[in-house]
Amino acid sequence: MLPVRDGVGPSQVALPGGQWPCMLAFLVDRFPAIPATEWRARMAAGDVVDGAGQRVEPGDSYVPNSRLYYYRAVPDEPLNAARATVLFEDELLVVADKPHFLPVTPSGNYLQETLLVRLRRQLGVDALTPLHRIDRETAGIVLFAKQPATCAGYHSLFAGREVQKAYQAIAPRNALLQFPLARASVMVAADHFMQMREATADEADGREPNACTSIDLMEARGSFGRYRLRPLTGKRHQLRVHMAALGLPILGDRIYPSLLPQGGDEPGNPLRLLAERIAFRDPVTGEQRSFTSRLKLHFPAAPVDLAPV
Repeated sequence: MLPVRDGVGPSQVALPGGQWPCMLAFLVDRFPAIPATEWRARMAAGDVVDGAGQRVEPGDSYVPNSRLYYYRAVPDEPLNAARATVLFEDELLVVADKPHFLPVTPSGNYLQETLLVRLRRQLGVDALTPLHRIDRETAGIVLFAKQPATCAGYHSLFAGREVQKAYQAIAPRNALLQFPLARASVMVAADHFMQMREATADEADGREPNACTSIDLMEARGSFGRYRLRPLTGKRHQLRVHMAALGLPILGDRIYPSLLPQGGDEPGNPLRLLAERIAFRDPVTGEQRSFTSRLKLHFPAAPVDLAPV
């Protein structure tokens, strides 16, 4: 395995069954956007290794059903002005308050300008590992483990629904809805890879809901309200899907209810969704932990044209 370098851990690729004349040929075929000259340079620098940590050379024989490890690179990655705050740190955990538009982990075109890589560099903790995720567009609390040996215990809390989470959202008001209310549905992948959706009754076919959210209205201001959302499950985009399904799409949402053109963040119109609070009993120390974001969601200063639902 390769060590963490400048906050970035190694990526890995599985080598499937098949026939390629050499390792270089496979990598060029698997990653067509990366030229052979780039792979040769990485190999010459020792930045591509096998599962035993041995350097891989361009002409090495292809070995199916194994793995390669390498460092990703994002040429000309733009700087991200969003800055996170470390709210808490001890020998076990780091708790960060993430602003809108900052990714939690490297993915796609985001590498150095991510919360994880920044914190590894800032704190000097290469082993830092996120314990859960929130969307790039969402602001608020993110937990990280400092010791790899403890990750399984913390992950089991999330898997066992033993973590209490509360979010805030700003969305339209609907006088016909009475709060608090509960939304429970079967969520499935939508036709577009960026979206999820609620299954129809026929599709659900009597299955138990896999997405459950408690929703309350905290504050009303004009045609908008501030809502508190408490997810009892953790499906992808659950809060955004449930609010849109109720006819209350979260302000600034470019994915629900309709997928808008992506590219180009709007700092003045972020997704009004905040991971406000998280609480749990620590599986290592046994103490009750609770962390609250210092960030605030703001109502729009001017009338907003809402997309039809």
